[in-house]
Amino acid sequence: MKLPLRTRPDTGAPGLVGVVRADRRTSPLLARVRPGDLALIDHADLDRATAVALVDAGVAAVLNASPMLSGRFPSLGPQVLIEAGIPVVDGLGREGFTALRDGQTVRLLDGLVYDRDLLLATGRVVDAETVDAELEDARSGMTTQLETFVANSGALLRREQDLFLHGLGLPTLRTRLQGRPVVVAAAGPDLAAELKALRPFLREQRPVVIGVGTAAEVVREVAAAPEVVVLAPGPADPDGPSAKALKAARDVVACVERGASRTTLDHLERRGVRPLRLETGTSPEDAALVLADVAGASLIVAAGMGAGLEELLDRRRPGLASTYLTRLRVGHRLVPATAVRSCTPAPCGPVTSPPCCSPAWPPWARRSR
Repeated sequence: MKLPLRTRPDTGAPGLVGVVRADRRTSPLLARVRPGDLALIDHADLDRATAVALVDAGVAAVLNASPMLSGRFPSLGPQVLIEAGIPVVDGLGREGFTALRDGQTVRLLDGLVYDRDLLLATGRVVDAETVDAELEDARSGMTTQLETFVANSGALLRREQDLFLHGLGLPTLRTRLQGRPVVVAAAGPDLAAELKALRPFLREQRPVVIGVGTAAEVVREVAAAPEVVVLAPGPADPDGPSAKALKAARDVVACVERGASRTTLDHLERRGVRPLRLETGTSPEDAALVLADVAGASLIVAAGMGAGLEELLDRRRPGLASTYLTRLRVGHRLVPATAVRSCTPAPCGPVTSPPCCSPAWPPWARRSR
């Protein structure tokens, strides 16, 4: 995580001066923001992955028209920004957002945004104490969200019962997964670090690696080209893996909505990729986990995926029901990458090394010794 660069304030005028980069959609904004810019967003309950991307982009401050923490979810993004030393102001509202122009140079001081001496917008300064207090309130209010999530899970199960209960509708892969360990890598903020820690496991166990979406690029950089790529391609697929990453994979699985036109995947075929079609309403990440489970993987290692309730709520709000049902199906085989790396020590010595034959070791570790 890179520390942000700060621009110098005007001499004689206190505060932080920078160029506003504004977009109500955070993904396009991240492609345009530069070190020292003031990122202007409209993103209620900022998630951790977006916050990490803003820190890595080197923003000098983050201005949010919406509340950083609305109380619905214990969002982890504000804490990431505060810990990185980035000033955070929220609650600028619709008027504040429209008053600031993209590319405009402004001065930020104590939650007030100026153009020279002209006050343009007013917000609330979000500091560590504010985040701690509102996170605690959000945690206590999760009951309502969980009730909604349970109802959504029931509706999703009715639509996707063939997939979740019977494993039907999945394409047949050329890559053999039966009886082999599988690593499913998703584009979480800690993916690169987790893959580096998994290198001994990748070297010794030689698992099948499934890259989900843009995670395929991270896998190529840190480990090796994934054998299977699972993605949900859009019309132009702007954020998907490169053609090089897709062509290096033995199997490419494209998740599309049920009843989607056959032309949905034409842009992949024009790039020289012949994808396998999977019609489902689940996310590519969940589809990859179910695919590995149904194919008979001996162990499924989840890299770049949140394991705790707060992480799942923070990252997967729209698809939380899908995640829940997927974890129920594959739970007996699924372990987080952070657990696997602690189970891959140096070879056993005569006395002092850990007992590899102990029942505490997972079956794949005992078999490999």
